Amino acid sequence: MGSKAPSYRTLILISCLAGLGCFTAANMRIPILPLYARSLGVGAIGIGIINSLYMMAAATLSMPLGILSDRLGRKRLVLAGILVTALSSLLLALSRNFPQIMIVNAFAGFGIGAFTPTMMSFVADFSPMTHRGRSYAWYTMATYLGMSLGPALGGFFAQLLSYQWVFTISAVLGFIVFSTTLFSFPKANPEHHDRTPRRDSRKIIRELSGNNPLVACWLVTLFTSLGVGVCISFLALHASDQGIGVGKIGLIFGTQAMVNVIGRIPFGYLGDRVAHRSDLVLTGVLAYSISILGIGLSTSLAMFFISAVVMGIGMGISFTAVGALIPELVPPDSVGFAMGGYSACIYFGMMLSSSTMGAVAGEFGFRACFLITAGLIAIGAVAFSLLFKPTSVAQAAVEAVDSDR
Repeated sequence: MGSKAPSYRTLILISCLAGLGCFTAANMRIPILPLYARSLGVGAIGIGIINSLYMMAAATLSMPLGILSDRLGRKRLVLAGILVTALSSLLLALSRNFPQIMIVNAFAGFGIGAFTPTMMSFVADFSPMTHRGRSYAWYTMATYLGMSLGPALGGFFAQLLSYQWVFTISAVLGFIVFSTTLFSFPKANPEHHDRTPRRDSRKIIRELSGNNPLVACWLVTLFTSLGVGVCISFLALHASDQGIGVGKIGLIFGTQAMVNVIGRIPFGYLGDRVAHRSDLVLTGVLAYSISILGIGLSTSLAMFFISAVVMGIGMGISFTAVGALIPELVPPDSVGFAMGGYSACIYFGMMLSSSTMGAVAGEFGFRACFLITAGLIAIGAVAFSLLFKPTSVAQAAVEAVDSDR
């Protein structure tokens, strides 16, 4: 007799701890790596290349690694992603010049590219349709908390110790997460992966490329992620130009993060109760577009705070809803690929925004960056509403079986 399968609550806990730990370890490096590179004589262009390669590696590898998780199982790819994250931090502590940092940070992008879509797929695997919204709410809350906690810890240890120690501590944390996940993560995928015959990956790619609802979700994720990139790159600079001090700029970021994290739980449960999750996606994206517009037009601390609150609400609704929606649009053997596309759109959107809006800021100012981005996000919402038509998992599975006959 086999061992008893972990309960739903146990699997949620495993997912949240793995996401929190991995993203905390990975994001400890984010504020420190540019400073460390500069201390070694790397210029602004070189630092930009280092960060771009990380995003590009994560974006381009998310889809193929998502497909690989459908074939090899979630556990192997999750563990590989965590292990690469830990090893890359250790290698950064040993790096002493631009080429070394560049190669290691690209390697780190492989780790996140393996971990992100695979964990999102794993959450879809064990979550019943009636609980998928709350599952993604809890999981994405944990990962976003890690994304917020990581930089704070990195800055603390850098000030207390040194840059190399930040990377070393990040590596140690990564190895701890790897060890705990190795023993707690289920060995096999859910039963439907064992019963469903494996289909050719090329057929799956052709099938999903013509899945308009899925493409709509990818597109709206790409356009929404433009806003994430522009805020990370330019919100602090824009607020500073409006006379906002450094401490208060930190409060603006903190307000957005707090609303985003806390709001995901009620929004996730709401998603399990509404008739169509797509309505929540559209509502959240439009709210996010309005918040980016508000940031661009803000001239006072109060306006920045109001926009940050709306931004947290918009992100909490849209990203939670679209993450829960995507697995409903594809057969079970294609979830990894679909989530790989979702992850790729996030990283591509952030990379495109950071790289292109810098030129816009130089020519027209930071306000123009936010106004243009708000318009692009609104266009993404319109494209989503035009392309999306509800498609159930059962319908997609039937279509997949028919395509193989």
